[in-house]
Amino acid sequence: MRPFGSLARRIAQQSRRPSPRSAAAFSTATEKDRLVIFDTTCRDGEQSPGAALTELEKVDICKQLSRLGVDVCEAGFPIASEGDFQAVSQVAKTAGVMTEGRYEGRPMRIAGLSRANKKDIERCYNAVKHAPLHRIHTFLASSDIHLEHKLGITRARCVELASEMVAFAKSLTDDIEFSPEDAGRSDPAFLAELCTAVIEAGATTINLPDTVGYTVPDEYAGMFAYLIAEVPGASNVIWSTHCHNDLGLATANSLAAVQSGARQVEVTLNSLGERAGNTSLEEVVMALRTRPHLFPVHCTGIDTKQIMRTSRMVATYTGIAVQANKAIVGANAFAHESGIHQHGVLKHAATYEIITPESVGAGSELVLGKLSGKAAYKQRLIELGFESIANDEEQLVKLVEGAKAVADQKKVISDDDLRTLLGVAMDSQGPITWRLHRLHVAGDAEDEGKKVSANAMVTLVNKDGETITDTAMGAGPVDATFKAILRMIELPVKLTAYNVTKIHGGSGGPGNDALASIVLRVQRQDAQPQPHDTSFPGGQGAMFFPDKGGSDSVAAMSNTSGMPIFVGTGSSTDIVVASAQAYLGAVNKLIAAEEADASS
Repeated sequence: MRPFGSLARRIAQQSRRPSPRSAAAFSTATEKDRLVIFDTTCRDGEQSPGAALTELEKVDICKQLSRLGVDVCEAGFPIASEGDFQAVSQVAKTAGVMTEGRYEGRPMRIAGLSRANKKDIERCYNAVKHAPLHRIHTFLASSDIHLEHKLGITRARCVELASEMVAFAKSLTDDIEFSPEDAGRSDPAFLAELCTAVIEAGATTINLPDTVGYTVPDEYAGMFAYLIAEVPGASNVIWSTHCHNDLGLATANSLAAVQSGARQVEVTLNSLGERAGNTSLEEVVMALRTRPHLFPVHCTGIDTKQIMRTSRMVATYTGIAVQANKAIVGANAFAHESGIHQHGVLKHAATYEIITPESVGAGSELVLGKLSGKAAYKQRLIELGFESIANDEEQLVKLVEGAKAVADQKKVISDDDLRTLLGVAMDSQGPITWRLHRLHVAGDAEDEGKKVSANAMVTLVNKDGETITDTAMGAGPVDATFKAILRMIELPVKLTAYNVTKIHGGSGGPGNDALASIVLRVQRQDAQPQPHDTSFPGGQGAMFFPDKGGSDSVAAMSNTSGMPIFVGTGSSTDIVVASAQAYLGAVNKLIAAEEADASS
């Protein structure tokens, strides 16, 4: 199999013209194509180990993606479960009709993923059809290793099946995307044959996934150059990238492909996704904004000031924190500790900052406190990109009350604190069965802290307004608190993950009144795997859901064993209180999900 890079160079030499990528790399042309931003945070991003989104959370994220200016939102995999079908349908009915502030007043296009069979495609269409602009995204593996070992079909059958299913999808809607899974490891000539066939069948977008994060930039760009040059009708479709970060090259590969003719990039917030994650939305967008002369495209419509807000929302809802040194959205992205760097930034920010914090909604470190008025909080929210909350009187009042309650203990509220409080407020939306009313803990440590015990007295309020109190002993205050809560809710809940993050210190001294954030996950102790359709086209009966992102897992709101998991978050200057808030938040989601299942 000839490498794509060498094929692209051969084509360029034969035509005696520079390849699309080399021409674009030094282009100063004013005429540029519009790059389509395709976000798959709620589909491929949700498949990150440990990520879990409820229907309400998925709708909230997709609404925020609309405010951000995303062109296409892949909201889920409708055939995976009834829950994911309902979530995608709700996204189509809500985020799919939003037009305020969007480029040319067009709503976001809502896409769903489907395997190459009629049942999947019909299910996908029935979920996304509620949006004025919608897309069916279907896929089938094209590499020999996948065809032989996973699907058990021949190349000829692959072409036949892909063509049939694209044509069937085309009978339902006009916008069809096709992905040859594992394109990066596919034979170039066969890939050209397959792409030709699906274009003839009606595909309007061809996505070339680097499913296992195997390719390098020149190679991945070469694949686009080769296919755009060799495939009949290539100019009539949009060519799309979908890269995974197994070798840390996802963003580099995607940008290289753009220079070679790709006009859609598939991305996620915070680089979420299978294994090492997907191409980062924030990295691609800001690279294009910072180095526009290197790319023959523009991404008009993206409001970069919404990036930080969207990133924090995704981190809050999925329970997956952003690493501190993550580009663009990490806590250290605009931090300067080195004396040389600090001196330069103080003289002129551009000495060490190629992107301003304000351009992505990071803002400054303006301090608010308990004496700050509602107007000050409103102004700061607008500056941080939370304009919709700032202009919602009810939400604004609730946030200010919560912030001032924290300020009574913490003295000052920084931007990081404000974002944390906003995240907790977002995560608390939805049905609330149990609410924390009062908490008292007493602990004892012996033998230099090697032996720890604690007693917790917890008072909860249920949805009927009744107050219930119970006590429990545990190996520490958090354990005792959780055990007391379990005695009252009477559910066999298992804690599967618990993480503590110190957000920010305060005026009383470094860290002594820090606002702590807790992210945890729970599931029922007796949870059973969720039923899923496991049939696959070709009569193979394979017990998996092939995914263009390179995974066999499908369960939205599930872990690898298919058991539902629920994320809860909490923040307080008291780590035990924050833990109780997070625990109850996750439990409330579990109860709501079970009640929804019982009524369906």
